Amino acid sequence: MRLFIGNKNYSSWSMRPWVLLKQAGIAFEEVKILFDSFKPDSHFKQSIKAVSALGKVPVLVDGDLTIYESLAIVEYLAESFPDKHLWPADKVARAKARMACAEMHVGFTALRSACPMNIEASLPHIGAIVMRDNGAAVANVKRLETLWGELLRQYAHTHSDGMLFGAFCAADAYFAPVVMRLKTYGIAMSPMVTAYMSRLCAMPGVATWITDALAEHEFRDFEEPYRLSQ
Repeated sequence: MRLFIGNKNYSSWSMRPWVLLKQAGIAFEEVKILFDSFKPDSHFKQSIKAVSALGKVPVLVDGDLTIYESLAIVEYLAESFPDKHLWPADKVARAKARMACAEMHVGFTALRSACPMNIEASLPHIGAIVMRDNGAAVANVKRLETLWGELLRQYAHTHSDGMLFGAFCAADAYFAPVVMRLKTYGIAMSPMVTAYMSRLCAMPGVATWITDALAEHEFRDFEEPYRLSQ
């Protein structure tokens, strides 16, 4: 089983299935295709289109099957490895976890646009401007605070992991990139949510991704709206 990803510093979509696989202890081969450009003739686009016609990462290849959509990858992994408990065991919690992932999948667009994932950078001054001037991004942050707070109050006490549904699951992997954003841009959250963010960053799968991202040293100007150099 191979997982095709982009730069770990920038590729929020790649982070989700990679962290889930790593944290669950599922063996896979990482195939990293570094971003050089997103133009049709770029090395990145040509390389990933040889795997998937969509031309985007992540892509999971398992035998003859190619899965190029991140939620579909999560569901495939959950069905393939039921012993890994990638979704909560409880039916109601599992439905809520799926809803949370779907909300992240299609939502929070203002925050994602204003604050692109950039693990290596420290941009609290940009975060302060975003939170002052971008009402839609502020609303996204408030929604994260509400959603995470509700889940933590309901489930975090049920398991020593202290994750959104107690034990680490796909929902935590799905929100890991937005946690990276909140940290990079210095966006303040409540003490309870901040503590969750710290616990998530300390999970081995997430911590390994962060370490790898910091070791890349691959500055890409088209991914860097706020800096001229690393």
